[in-house]
Amino acid sequence: MTILLPTRPGRLPLRGAPGQHWLMRVAPLALFHFAALAIMLWSEISPLSMVVFGLTWGCVNFLWLMLLRRPALAAALSLVQFVVLIMVSRFKFDVLWMSLSFIDVMIIDADTFAFLMMMFPNVRTASIVVALIFIPLAVAAWRLDPFRVHRGAAVLGSAACFAGIAGLSLVNPVSPGEAFGDFNYVSHFTRTGVDAVEAYLEQGFLESDPATVEELRAETACESAGKRPHIILVHDESSFDIRAVMGVKVPPGYGHHFRSFDGKARKLLVEGAGGPSWYTEYNVLSGLSSRSYGRFQFFVTRIAAGRVERGLPRALQRCGYRTHAIYPVNGGFLGASSYYKGVSIADFVDGKALGGDVFEPDRFYFDAALRMIERERRQGPMFLYVYLTANHFTWDYQFHPELTPAGWRDPGNTIPEVNEYLRRQAMSEGDYAGFLAGLKRNFPGEEFLIVRYGDHQPDFAKLLIDPTIDAWELGERLLRFDPRYFTTYYAIDAINFTPAAVGSALDVLDAPYLPLIVQEAAGVPLDSSFAEQKRILERCAGLFYGCADGAEARRFNRALIEAGLIKGL
Repeated sequence: MTILLPTRPGRLPLRGAPGQHWLMRVAPLALFHFAALAIMLWSEISPLSMVVFGLTWGCVNFLWLMLLRRPALAAALSLVQFVVLIMVSRFKFDVLWMSLSFIDVMIIDADTFAFLMMMFPNVRTASIVVALIFIPLAVAAWRLDPFRVHRGAAVLGSAACFAGIAGLSLVNPVSPGEAFGDFNYVSHFTRTGVDAVEAYLEQGFLESDPATVEELRAETACESAGKRPHIILVHDESSFDIRAVMGVKVPPGYGHHFRSFDGKARKLLVEGAGGPSWYTEYNVLSGLSSRSYGRFQFFVTRIAAGRVERGLPRALQRCGYRTHAIYPVNGGFLGASSYYKGVSIADFVDGKALGGDVFEPDRFYFDAALRMIERERRQGPMFLYVYLTANHFTWDYQFHPELTPAGWRDPGNTIPEVNEYLRRQAMSEGDYAGFLAGLKRNFPGEEFLIVRYGDHQPDFAKLLIDPTIDAWELGERLLRFDPRYFTTYYAIDAINFTPAAVGSALDVLDAPYLPLIVQEAAGVPLDSSFAEQKRILERCAGLFYGCADGAEARRFNRALIEAGLIKGL
């Protein structure tokens, strides 16, 4: 039995037309496959990726042949799918510096879909135009194609290609660094599919013990303790004390910004290096580890949205706090809106509502916070999460040069990005001082607790910490969670208020404990889950996921699942 069978003469359409000529009728099939070959040579950069691309092309074609039996139309549809995948992958890279992963389509949420529609406002019109052009071409390919493929042969071909993809992907697993590249779009998407399915079968989305020994006790009402302070949690984008990098020159007086009300400079161990702010958002709002999601860590907020209810906003809401967040970009980004609302942020104001650009000076968000406090403070104590962006990448241009602090001088580092980073930090320090002055001036009778933290180091820092190593060794250190690449800062400040307790505010602290520090400093009684987490902090000396090789985090996740604070994971 042959795979390709010519159409019987009696069934040839358009008899006598030029399209009957064999070369003209084979040309579309050849053209589609040649186009795929050209795309492969343009986008794939290694022999392995090219082989995976070829196997993926074969697999998709055979799947279409199982339905249609016509190779020209199957190739045309496959080509359209590949082109769309590459376009979406390049868009994702432009936004996140990461190419498309199979997990992007495993986790479908309304926020992300709405975000994509916003970023592509003409996608509906474009889809209609493409459909009007493609449908007649598809009909022509259907009628003019002289070949038919046996469905059994298509099944065997698809199975063989899939087996090849799975084998190569398991022998050559995807490394985390491969996602940060504007190439290998198809092969990366395919290999992450094998990787994601394997990871999901091993542990699901979230690591947790099969059963817990001790359940969390039943929740009780929050004890009344008189007037409570307003709490402001400040996400200080890409900020850390750069003096940790040997040889970097800093301006005179640098470092005051990282000190708390008691003069201490405390360090925060975050879970992302050089970019993923949402890992730390998950840490400080849910009080949990993004590392518990393993190979799904990048998608933590999208997975947790509507599933993880436990966290700082919920605990404060239980004690009478009204919960608010000022977020700099569209709430559809990585499912942020759904995630924030799921952890009990009742008033979520995103960048679209604020009317600003993606990156604004810190004073833009601080001014929005002052307006919100003026409007809402009479309703009761407020929890306000303020997300800053001034020190976001890239640092190869001057961000708002007119806002450079008076007297600031370039310290003369050989890498220009370091000097721009320091200039922006000086801007941030001045804007924060202005915010504190505004709180004192506008609300003289109100008490405030302000906790600030750096979400991750700037992207260039990992290249400066040890410039003697190559990219492979750097990747190994990041995978080993070398603390030199994951250390930022946290600081506690207060206005008209003395922090109630800071005994748990260790000099070095894992980010998932920050909600505990906030509650104790504010004098808010801990609920049962945070009381248990405090016991973990004391046993593990400030480590969370890194304690007992993740065993404490897995046990705690199971306890939260059984308590109904984590659902569907």
